[in-house]
Amino acid sequence: MPNDLIPDWLAHRASVLPAHPAVVAGDLTLTYGELNTRVLGLAGALQQAGIRPGDRVAVLCTNSLELVEAAHAVPRAGATLVLLNCRLTPDELAFQLRDAGVRLLLCHEATRTAAIEAAAIAGCESPLTLPLPPATCVQPVDRHALDDAHSIIYTSGTTGRPKGAVLTFGNFAASAAGSAFNLGVTPADQWLACMPLFHVGGLSIVLRSAIYGTTMVLHPGFDEREVVRALHESPISHISVVPTMLQRLLDADERPSPPALRVVLVGGGPVTPELLDRALARGFPVIQTYGLTEAASQVATLSPGDARAHVGSAGKPLVTTSLRIDAPAGEPGEILVSGPTITPGYFRNPEATAAAIQDGWLHTGDVGRLDDDGFLYVLDRRDDLIVSGGENVYPAEVEAALLAFPSVLEAAVFGVADPRWGQVVAAAVVWSGPTEGTDLEAFLRGRLAGYKVPRLIRRVDSLPRTASGKIQRRLVREQFE
Repeated sequence: MPNDLIPDWLAHRASVLPAHPAVVAGDLTLTYGELNTRVLGLAGALQQAGIRPGDRVAVLCTNSLELVEAAHAVPRAGATLVLLNCRLTPDELAFQLRDAGVRLLLCHEATRTAAIEAAAIAGCESPLTLPLPPATCVQPVDRHALDDAHSIIYTSGTTGRPKGAVLTFGNFAASAAGSAFNLGVTPADQWLACMPLFHVGGLSIVLRSAIYGTTMVLHPGFDEREVVRALHESPISHISVVPTMLQRLLDADERPSPPALRVVLVGGGPVTPELLDRALARGFPVIQTYGLTEAASQVATLSPGDARAHVGSAGKPLVTTSLRIDAPAGEPGEILVSGPTITPGYFRNPEATAAAIQDGWLHTGDVGRLDDDGFLYVLDRRDDLIVSGGENVYPAEVEAALLAFPSVLEAAVFGVADPRWGQVVAAAVVWSGPTEGTDLEAFLRGRLAGYKVPRLIRRVDSLPRTASGKIQRRLVREQFE
């Protein structure tokens, strides 16, 4: 086999560990052999629907076996997976369908209405609803080139237009290797997935489990009571959460950490000292991490042993990642990342690719610093990014929707602290007339996902600007608070 080819992860696991549990979803457990059979049947159905190697197949599904099977089946048919965020509006979804040149859209019953509307807006064929009747897969792809595209995941941009980050088989393989070297892997490991699988952190659990030959425990979403029950009644070894989810877990149950739990991987923002103290006091093995879509998930992680000595740090880079700060030693600057986990670029967007990847280094736009021991501290999210309940919200996108409303002259969008969601979206708006009787929220909900709609809107007479005319969101936020 040529050096740049790797076996399909699921096909390999089905051949060497056919009876090992691959996925646990409620009362159903699928072995690797059973999962592989179902995936081949879906890959055959995709071929019957006209999918050919090189096509792009979009999937709009909530956390479900249908999404897991599609994530494996699309590559087996030789196509590229395009994961869609179920919380987006049909207009937002339609843009991504057009931008990715999607050949076929898959959904399931829970997302069928939104999928039909998005496909109609995008001018695509009507979506197919999973599960599909299985069919014989003709010459399934059982080996992949490292630089072949596995998936395209959209990440919002500062202009309000999302960009499709291409992630290769090599990216995910390197990310899985780096995580394994850092966290360790045993055959009995079970990773609980309660974060959205359409985000890179969720998809990584699907793929890493197959790469490692471990078990994925799938939850339809995050319900703290159900997660607590699973942690104490099942031998869960790993779980991925964001800080607000960790807080809700601790609030929901007073018992110490279950003995089988080895890793609580926390991303999406730093863990506060108070929350860290609560978790560590009860024995929860909190491992803070910093990552991004363009790096196939993790970039740096902080081990439990370093948590108290380096509160607020995201740790050190994984062995498969290089990291530096674009500033003098000890000073804050932009975080630059390189290595085999980094995307080759944005789909059909050479300008954005050239701006983000320079001389082999990904310019994240995030601001951070390294301390004397090489630990990373992330000081600010890229380009005023708002992280609300684990979802990324870019102010420019929300501002564009606000400015489309007839009475809005100017708008500045930013995040404010919230005890439940970490941050919520807020806006300062300059109006052209009276606000009474306006239905701004309904207008925004027709254009934005619900988590992007500002929870707090304040009318102001003017917005602070720089000498060049750029709105100073930092000053608006300070005035708001």
